[in-house]
Amino acid sequence: MSDGTQGPATNLLRSLVQLGGTLLAVAQTRVELLTTEISEDLERGIQILLWALGALMAGILGLLLVGLTVVIYFWDTHRMAAAVGVTAIFLLAALLAGVVFRKRLHEKPRLLDATRTELRRDVTALQREP
Repeated sequence: MSDGTQGPATNLLRSLVQLGGTLLAVAQTRVELLTTEISEDLERGIQILLWALGALMAGILGLLLVGLTVVIYFWDTHRMAAAVGVTAIFLLAALLAGVVFRKRLHEKPRLLDATRTELRRDVTALQREP
């Protein structure tokens, strides 16, 4: 068509190219969101793990020293009661730490939740359009 008019095939091809470009742009946005979410989840997981490890180490050392001090203090009069009391406190601390850890683990958002939501919105939008 050298006379400057465009036929239906040319218009169809142009529309397909535009559709392909739009689909690529949507895919690029979703991949960027996916990588951002993965990065944030990894960072959050590492932070939680490091804080848990630090708290665990400091807590164990502190409680061990307190327990040892209590047992030494009551060594001559009530050494068994002191030892049992210290053991009970250690067990309660372990239980509390376990409960807090479990709570924090369940508070964490699902992996790739924002990506799933956006993909669901995309599918819904594509299904609505004729």
